[in-house]
Amino acid sequence: MNNPVILQQQLIKKSQQKRRTSPANYKSRIFILTHSSLNYYEHRQGKIRALRGSIDLARIKCVEIVTTDLSIACRNKYPFQVIHDYFLYVFAPDRESRQKWVLALKEETKDNDFLVAKYHSNFWLEGRWRCCFQTEKMATGCALYDRSKDVSKKPLPPTPNDNMVFQANQGWEVALYDYKAQSSQELTLCRGEEYLPLDTSEPHWWKVLDKNGHVGHVPSSYLAKKTEDSLLAYKWYNKNVSRNLAVKLLTDQGKEGAFMVRDSRQPGLYTVSIFTKALGENNHAVKHYHIRHTNDSPAKYYLAEKHVFNSIPELINYHQHNGAGLVTRLRYPVCSWKETAPVTAGLSYGKWEIDPTHLTLKEEIGSGQFGVVQLAIWQGTTKVAVKMIREGMMSEEDFVEEAQVLMKLSHPKLVQLLGVCTQQVPIFLVFEYMKYGCLFNYLRSHRGTLSKETALGMCQDVCEGMQYLERSNFIHRDLAARNCLVGESLVVKVSDFGMTRFVLDDQYTSSSGTKFPVKWSAPEVFRFGLYSSRSDVWSFGVLVWEVFSEGKIPFEHLSNSEAVEKISAGLRLFKPKMSSERVYKLMNNCWQEKADLRPTFQQLLKEVMDIAECDM
Repeated sequence: MNNPVILQQQLIKKSQQKRRTSPANYKSRIFILTHSSLNYYEHRQGKIRALRGSIDLARIKCVEIVTTDLSIACRNKYPFQVIHDYFLYVFAPDRESRQKWVLALKEETKDNDFLVAKYHSNFWLEGRWRCCFQTEKMATGCALYDRSKDVSKKPLPPTPNDNMVFQANQGWEVALYDYKAQSSQELTLCRGEEYLPLDTSEPHWWKVLDKNGHVGHVPSSYLAKKTEDSLLAYKWYNKNVSRNLAVKLLTDQGKEGAFMVRDSRQPGLYTVSIFTKALGENNHAVKHYHIRHTNDSPAKYYLAEKHVFNSIPELINYHQHNGAGLVTRLRYPVCSWKETAPVTAGLSYGKWEIDPTHLTLKEEIGSGQFGVVQLAIWQGTTKVAVKMIREGMMSEEDFVEEAQVLMKLSHPKLVQLLGVCTQQVPIFLVFEYMKYGCLFNYLRSHRGTLSKETALGMCQDVCEGMQYLERSNFIHRDLAARNCLVGESLVVKVSDFGMTRFVLDDQYTSSSGTKFPVKWSAPEVFRFGLYSSRSDVWSFGVLVWEVFSEGKIPFEHLSNSEAVEKISAGLRLFKPKMSSERVYKLMNNCWQEKADLRPTFQQLLKEVMDIAECDM
């Protein structure tokens, strides 16, 4: 034979015609290397091979492996590149196969006249080189290409995908939830597995590495630090659950020895709450034990002084097997916050413009100032709420400019903006779906059934969301029960934050039918239009009043002008029957005439949690 075959194998090539990397862009081909050319064929069972491409070896300028941080979207995970008149990316099934092809191609092309001095070590993707971020596809490479090295003897440099060896490292984090990658830029998480953060510059989407060397972006809220003193990874830890909620959760469980560890009122301290029937089948109780610590350095922990441990997990593990002074041993861990994975900031990494064809509209679930809200299914799997903005209602151009900023506001007690559809009229705003709808309507429809504990828990949820907005230097401007939503387990989340900035009609109309929400507004707002976090605090006081009055409208028998006059003269809302004196005092602290005398949301949250722990 004049031109014998050097190598022949079924490999995968990336399409040269498509911009984005997805499984549809990868083609399986039979590659054949001879001394003069590299050919690839389409091969189907029972069909004659069809030639799909041929590269003259004399025209090849560079052959190298591709070292990448991307999650490879095809079954072959070992890429290499052949640079000639264009860039050909080929994916081998294993390291040995890739090594064999690259060495053979280098050997055949080492004497070519036009070998490059530098090459790009990562992919060209979506308009830039991922290694050096240059935006010109034909830009000079960023890594030296050694045309003189002895390729027949020297092995190629290893990549993270080749020989990643897991080593214990304090930087590793544990996945609290499963997460399925939505694109080639993301990585799938498995609950309980460990991941190493590589880039945490985006607070809500981290680039991480798994034990097998795969790299991709994941929602940071799905991870918890793997350290000896971190409790987030344990199924008995409940973060900032109040005493009353702990009693409810454990009583609902109803099992002897059901328990949880929760934050105490004092930061850094913890409480163990245990359900017991030790007093008789019909005389159950929930007992609370503070986890105490010694003054040693490092501190040691104990519930009973005779049994001291180096860490809280060690302490819990011991008492799961030994009562040792407790009313019963710790038998059944109860956790309220790990049952449902948190909503991500956007439906996937870097995705904020949503294709409307991916949304299946189901039914109208509400309407308000901005337009109709519909329940929809995204890509056949995820329930979302689609707010259709009534044409001419808001400054769409201004809102779209700021939508990406709003999407980055992400907290468990804020209704998450997931994306927008701006390529049609009306534009759609896509939010997480909240099962029970508007808080105002929920309060009115459940009058007489809400306990004081549930009411205070709702206020605490709102306060947590508002504290996050305050910390993020973001003003709500229209906080009220009508702008909060109720979800699973009666969790309340703040919605529509900042939306009033985009309203074109100065005569804002609330869902209750009244013009401009004077009755929720601080004096400096209706007098001078001055908004701040402290004006949001005033509105929070009114919202607490709404909750404890089970959905009554503030100053219901006063017109807006009368309300302005009376509030300016010092009139304040009456104490609801359900409210304790301490809760009413909290409301009045929010209604201080001078803004700088009002508490911050951080101070309010501490007070609400203290009330929940002691007074309910």
